[in-house]
Amino acid sequence: MIRVLQRSGFDVESAVGAQEAVDRMSQGVCRLIVASAETAEAAGANLLKAAGRRAPGIPVILTSARANVAAAVTAMREGASDYLIKPFSSETLEAAVRNAVTASGPPPAAVRATEPRSHQKTFITHDPRLLEVLQMGRQVARSMATVLIQGESGTGKELLAAFIHRHSLHPEAPYVAVNCAALPEHLAESELFGHEKGAFTGAVARKVGKFELAKKGTLVLDEIGEMPLPLQAKLLRALQEREIDRVGGALPVPVDARVLAISNRDLAQAVAAGSFREDLYFRVNVVSLVIPPLRERPGDIPLLADHFLARFSAQTGKVIRRFSEDSGELLSRHEWKGNVRELENRVERAVLLAEGDVILPRHLGLAPRLAVRPGAPPIMAVHPGTTVWEMERQLIMGTLSEVNQNRTRAAELLGISIRTLRNKLREYRVGAEAHVEASAG
Repeated sequence: MIRVLQRSGFDVESAVGAQEAVDRMSQGVCRLIVASAETAEAAGANLLKAAGRRAPGIPVILTSARANVAAAVTAMREGASDYLIKPFSSETLEAAVRNAVTASGPPPAAVRATEPRSHQKTFITHDPRLLEVLQMGRQVARSMATVLIQGESGTGKELLAAFIHRHSLHPEAPYVAVNCAALPEHLAESELFGHEKGAFTGAVARKVGKFELAKKGTLVLDEIGEMPLPLQAKLLRALQEREIDRVGGALPVPVDARVLAISNRDLAQAVAAGSFREDLYFRVNVVSLVIPPLRERPGDIPLLADHFLARFSAQTGKVIRRFSEDSGELLSRHEWKGNVRELENRVERAVLLAEGDVILPRHLGLAPRLAVRPGAPPIMAVHPGTTVWEMERQLIMGTLSEVNQNRTRAAELLGISIRTLRNKLREYRVGAEAHVEASAG
């Protein structure tokens, strides 16, 4: 652990036993302690209690080789900043230390190098494929190459982007994320590139766009596949020439930001369909990182579930020790279409509903699924007289229900853009309101 933290820019000293660590804290010579939970209790000296008395405000991170959720919850309730279960990756350790030091007060130069938003969370995994993706991300992080991050919704694509920023040439610079699908078409160019005063009606002052706001840092273009084609051409020029044109501007503006593109769609298929420029695809796809879905990482499911259980138990003040055997089997069998985000939400729900100290299947709200042939279409009840409009509405609403109202994932499964999905939902809402008005009349 010492070498890992030293390579990350921290000054690290070792202490023999909990008492020496507490003495150094009280003398003001350190800002954080990382200790094994077993050592923390050695010789009857409880490190967390001693640290609270002698050096309040100094965070303590505990590590343990025993995956004991109850111990983790207890430790965090007693003041531990974090509780890491061995074996954990160097990235997990580094992120935990940065989080703890940043939260404890004004950080030193070695820690100030990372913007808080970009290291709030980190990956928790033992999966060889995902660890390989993280290793590749770390290797390319210190270059200026554009990286394309792909994966299903909820797998952690923006988390990977933040990970790359943390290990980039300028982690102290801004981390700016833009959701391309949420950009209004008439304002998208101004949002990305900025505009000059008077460029259009309502432009009462110069506006700096996202490219300039990122400075020497990282600009994340989330859902880049939803970007309108005219804007794609302007983005291509910005990436190739390293300069932008503000709307209404007379001269180009040089930019230094490193661009990371994120997509939950297969951009190669979007190119074939004519909805994404081929030249831009090759420009953003200098390095391609694909995050495997959670269902292909079954070993990570119990690991992540225990992590979320410890976190939400601490947040709610409940002492929930474990998942029942049936609950664990239910978690492992579930398809997890919403991936890690869905798992996190389910565990949070279970913690809130649990009455005792064990999570039972009913707390998770995951009904056993019937075996369905892979790739088979959803079963829909179609009766004579059903219109095509109604069949389409049933398909879209049923798909949304299956993915817990995740519109991005639903659009992917339906083979339509998220913009089309939003228009359809608006159409159904207007139709429903008209039906209610007609019934009332």
